[in-house]
Amino acid sequence: MTTAVASRQRAERLRLLIQPLAVVALVGGVLTWAFTRDLDSIEQASINVPTLASATWDHLVISVVVTALVLVVAVPLGVVLTRRWARRAAPVFLGVATIGQASPAIGILVLFFLVSGLEGLWAAVLPIAFYTLLPVLRNTMVGLQGVDPALVDAGRGIGMSAGAVLRRIELPLAVPLILAGLRTALVHAVGVATLAVFVNGGGLGLLIDTGYKLSRVTVLVTGAVLAVGLALLVDWLGAVAETYLGPKGLR
Repeated sequence: MTTAVASRQRAERLRLLIQPLAVVALVGGVLTWAFTRDLDSIEQASINVPTLASATWDHLVISVVVTALVLVVAVPLGVVLTRRWARRAAPVFLGVATIGQASPAIGILVLFFLVSGLEGLWAAVLPIAFYTLLPVLRNTMVGLQGVDPALVDAGRGIGMSAGAVLRRIELPLAVPLILAGLRTALVHAVGVATLAVFVNGGGLGLLIDTGYKLSRVTVLVTGAVLAVGLALLVDWLGAVAETYLGPKGLR
């Protein structure tokens, strides 16, 4: 192991230790500031434990459901599009996913609402999942395409079926890139979930919107910092997964 690699690994481990502590300090400091202020009746209606807990929980539910949906769609689709018989269709699916990523998130949410007429959780989850699909799909494909063909041939040479080669060789080697894409998608999902308020999806965007419309800086800052803290926490969990869930030989 070279000195540069060892230094990079030490820096990453140090970041994994410091980041959650920084999140706790940031969120704890802002909540302490908010609860110790002289709040008026409007601010008290938003800045209280039940309301904050409910908004944070709704935000987390949206993010988790989006992540599950993206995993269920993007990873199998990425696997299929790397098979020889389906490679010609890959540019089409990547193009559609790129349109979702490149479009303004608020535009996708509003357009889906106008077309479907849905409100609530699924009105937020489905367009956000479309918006965050690209990183996982692309990284799944790149990870599988980057597997050394000699390893695949060796697996087939010892009698493994195509499915066994995929499960035991290709996917394990692609895991680091898939997790990196999932980490990016998660952070995007947490950020975009603040817009769920515009389709009655709940979440921390409700605090941000209320604080902005009613000129209550305390409410706005509290909602924004909670959303930032949740995004940083999700990013940290993704970094932990990347570090410890990949193949041992690649860590």
